Amino acid sequence: MKREFDTQKKEYTLSILVQDIPGVLSQVARLFSRKGYNIESIVSGETDKPNVTRITIVLLADELMINQIADQCRKLIPVLAVKILDEGTSIQREFSLIKVYAADRNARDEVIQMANIFRANIIDVSRETLTVAIFGDKEKTAALTGMLADFGILEIAKTGTIAIERGRSTIYDDNKLKEEYNYGKNVL
Repeated sequence: MKREFDTQKKEYTLSILVQDIPGVLSQVARLFSRKGYNIESIVSGETDKPNVTRITIVLLADELMINQIADQCRKLIPVLAVKILDEGTSIQREFSLIKVYAADRNARDEVIQMANIFRANIIDVSRETLTVAIFGDKEKTAALTGMLADFGILEIAKTGTIAIERGRSTIYDDNKLKEEYNYGKNVL
């Protein structure tokens, strides 16, 4: 029986564990490029295991596309595990630095109050600017950015999305698929 896939495009988050070797991030990114997928966000960082890196990729895709690209990622030699993270069962956050124009004391006070409401931090102050650091989901960051726009945003620097599953589920739970692909890799 043929499975029906949802053809509605939405943001998906892929979590990929890879061997920490030179060029692995480029190799994974090239796979997305060759398939014609646009990466919305990509973040790479160390894990609890030595010589293993976690890459988190957010892309706009439909259900068939995300399953196909996850399968293609699993076939790459340095890839150890791939998991499609569901928004409802994972925690997804980003970090932003927002430099805001605040020329007078009243403007600075208002920006500081807004930062406090959003549980953000003021990390740099000058005579005419404040730099706000915020960590949270995309909606929270977007809301604060919208409020600060009235003062004049001079610059924004953002990380991409980082994500991890809620509860006891981990990326390591997907062992059957990982072992199937790794068997083929090791036989070559």
